[in-house]
Amino acid sequence: MSDPVPVMVTGVGGGGHGEQIVKALRLGKLRYRIIGTDIDRYCSGFSEVDISCQVPRASAPGYMETILALCKQHGVKALFHGSEAEMVTFDAQRARIESMGVYLPVNREHVLKACQNKVSTMKFLQAHGFPAPQSREIVSGEDLANYNEFPAVLKPAIGGGGSANVYIVQDRQELELFAQHLLKTSTPVLLQQYVGSPDAEFTVGVLFGSDGALLNSIAIRRVIGNAISVRLRVPNRTSNHTLGNSLVISSGVSQGEVGRWPLVTAQCERIARALKPNAPVNIQCRLVNDIVIPFEINPRFSGTTSLRAMAGYNEPDVLIRRDVFGEAIENQFPYEECVIMRGLSEVKVNTAPH
Repeated sequence: MSDPVPVMVTGVGGGGHGEQIVKALRLGKLRYRIIGTDIDRYCSGFSEVDISCQVPRASAPGYMETILALCKQHGVKALFHGSEAEMVTFDAQRARIESMGVYLPVNREHVLKACQNKVSTMKFLQAHGFPAPQSREIVSGEDLANYNEFPAVLKPAIGGGGSANVYIVQDRQELELFAQHLLKTSTPVLLQQYVGSPDAEFTVGVLFGSDGALLNSIAIRRVIGNAISVRLRVPNRTSNHTLGNSLVISSGVSQGEVGRWPLVTAQCERIARALKPNAPVNIQCRLVNDIVIPFEINPRFSGTTSLRAMAGYNEPDVLIRRDVFGEAIENQFPYEECVIMRGLSEVKVNTAPH
């Protein structure tokens, strides 16, 4: 195929999964003409795409009309979301998008509902017999009654990407203090048992085609040690010494050992299959006594999409080749096992998008 394939990636700034998809497409077997959008005029991702477009927020009137007009103008073959707000909007507007002949690798509503609310995620895991941390939904201070299992994690049940507003609590005083703080801005809040060791924390991708077929899986054992990978680290003051000297919450910036990790991926495949997805699923988990304990499921492309592509596991490229152009993709296709670490880079920003 000689001509570049026109694709649109939204939300290409801010270090999110939109930026990751762009990087992966640049490593693809096909050549792509990437139309990148973002709400911010000062968007670093505009330096990485072929055509840059500033657009309204997904919640703004006229957002969808703007996206559809750009798709038509540039002959877009596939539309990738770079934020969860856009993911929900695209699913709701799926019929309009697909009627234009645009491929939409977005999971359907039942998957989004099960995963976007972390309380719902824990209920899904329990209902299907999968291991899960002990969890409790908190909507008021009364819901904290009789809770004495420490350490625990407090976090918003909805949103909170990159471990934002996540707290480790080790006694009743901390529990009540941080719960009161979170409830002022986030309702409901999830109170969740702290499990396992950061040395056995994984981010796991399970790839599904548009027909629901399981294509492959990959895991990264996170190396959580420097400022870029740690969101929160506190001394362990509880009596549970099996958790180590420090309690750690990783950031949204994953790095580490990329590979099949079959003990981990096999269990995550079973969990992902139960969701009945038709697009990528990403599971955050720790391995405890050879058992995968998920603490979050993201029903979308991952913040490690480009790392996976560097190892030869290029999700957006594989999906376009398979679901748009009908290429036969080998089930459980091979990829490299390697270590990938991250740093910071700087770009001169294009401030005059088309």
